[in-house]
Amino acid sequence: MAAVETESYPEVRAQAKWVRSSARKARLVADMIRGRSVPEARTILAFSDRAVAREIEKVLNSAVANAETNPTLRWHGDDLYVSAAFVDEGPTIKRWRPRARGRVGRIYKRTCHITVRLAQFATVAPAAPASTPEPPAAEEKPKPRKRTPAKKKETTA
Repeated sequence: MAAVETESYPEVRAQAKWVRSSARKARLVADMIRGRSVPEARTILAFSDRAVAREIEKVLNSAVANAETNPTLRWHGDDLYVSAAFVDEGPTIKRWRPRARGRVGRIYKRTCHITVRLAQFATVAPAAPASTPEPPAAEEKPKPRKRTPAKKKETTA
């Protein structure tokens, strides 16, 4: 299998392992903050009704702290955005509960691993203005189609 080279952009990440929530529930919250700026993501998490939003907020704050204290980067938290936020399944804790007639009811206590990656907004140089702007082309309206009356079927008896 050939290795594919990709440009490496500096990123910082933080991860929380063995969070006591199912991965499915945490993914719903992680999807809301992916691609957003850090202040916007913090606002979304602060006003979310889901309990796992508090855990994701802790991971986000940890990633921002990692970015601000990294001696090679020294990024400011408001200049960052969530480049990736994903949730993987962790180990499932299995418990049991006694049921009627000597049977057992299984209880699965699911866990997940939350990862948040931050990157700095790319500074794009302004594009050079065009020498002479072209006038907008006149749009042609499509001709209305003529409707023909439906033909009646002739029956022979």
